[in-house]
Amino acid sequence: MSLKTTLIDVDALAALTPRDVLIVDCRFELSNPAGGARDYAQGHVPGAIYASLDRDLSDLSRQAEGLGRHPLPLEAAFSALLSRWGWRDGMQVVAYDAAGGALAAARLWWLLRLTGIPAAVLDGGWAAWTAAGKPVERGEPAPRPSSDVSLRYDASQLLLDHRAVADGTSGQLLDARGAPRYRGDTEPLDRAAGHVPGALNRPFADNLDANGHFKPAVQLRAEFTAVLGATEPSHVVHMCGSGVTACHNLLAMEHAGLHGSRLYAPSWSGWVSDPSRPVATGEE
Repeated sequence: MSLKTTLIDVDALAALTPRDVLIVDCRFELSNPAGGARDYAQGHVPGAIYASLDRDLSDLSRQAEGLGRHPLPLEAAFSALLSRWGWRDGMQVVAYDAAGGALAAARLWWLLRLTGIPAAVLDGGWAAWTAAGKPVERGEPAPRPSSDVSLRYDASQLLLDHRAVADGTSGQLLDARGAPRYRGDTEPLDRAAGHVPGALNRPFADNLDANGHFKPAVQLRAEFTAVLGATEPSHVVHMCGSGVTACHNLLAMEHAGLHGSRLYAPSWSGWVSDPSRPVATGEE
C-alpha cells in the first residue's frame, strides 16, 4: 500500500483495506464542543473512531501555562490515545472533519506528523464522502486491539518559545486567521485584538475551493508564494488563534510542494496571555 501523507480523496479511502487504515472522525464545533460527537453517533465513515479537539487533541489543563487555548497533549497522553485506537507501526491514518480539514482534522494530521506517523486528510471531508454516496455507519465501531505505543514529538517542527517569536529569530510568521481578526477589527475569542508584529496574513479558508476541496497544488503554491515572496518554506512559522487552523495552512503548503514550515503552537491566544507583549493592528 502506498501511504498518503497530505491529502486523500474519497475513492482512494474507500478502496483501502480496513485492517490497514485507522480512520479518525474529527468533526468539532467551537461553539458547541459536544456537537461533533453527536454528529459522529448519527453517522460516520465505516470503521472510524471519534477524536475530540478538546479532549483528545489538546490538553486544556495546560491553558494556564501560556500555551494558548488548545495546548498540545503531552507525548505520553498522545501515545496512550493511539494505543487505545489500536494504531500500529506502518498503519495509514486518515482524518476528516466537516470543515474541509480546517478544524481538528488538520490538527490531528500535524500531531501525527510530529511523531513520524504517515497521515492524510480526507479532501472535502465528511461532505465529500456523503456526496459520493459512500456507505455510512452508525454507533460505535468494534474495539480495536490495543498496542504498546510510545512516541516522541519532533521538536524541530514545533515552536513553543515566545521569546524566539518576539526577537524575530523564529522565522516569518504566517497568521491563518481571517483578515478582520488579523487586522484587529474584531476579536471574539481572545484577550486582545490584532496580530504579532511582523506576521503576514493567509486566511486558511483561502486554501479551499467553492466545494470545500483543497485548491490544486500549483494554485496553492502560487498563492502562498505571492504572500511570502522569497521567504523559504523552512523559514515559515504558522500561527492562528490557538494552533488549530494554522495546521490547515501547513498542510496546504506541504500539498503544494512547499516543504518544511513549522507551527507556533500557542499562537495568538498564547502570545496575548502576557499583556506586556506587543500587538500590531491594521494591514502589515
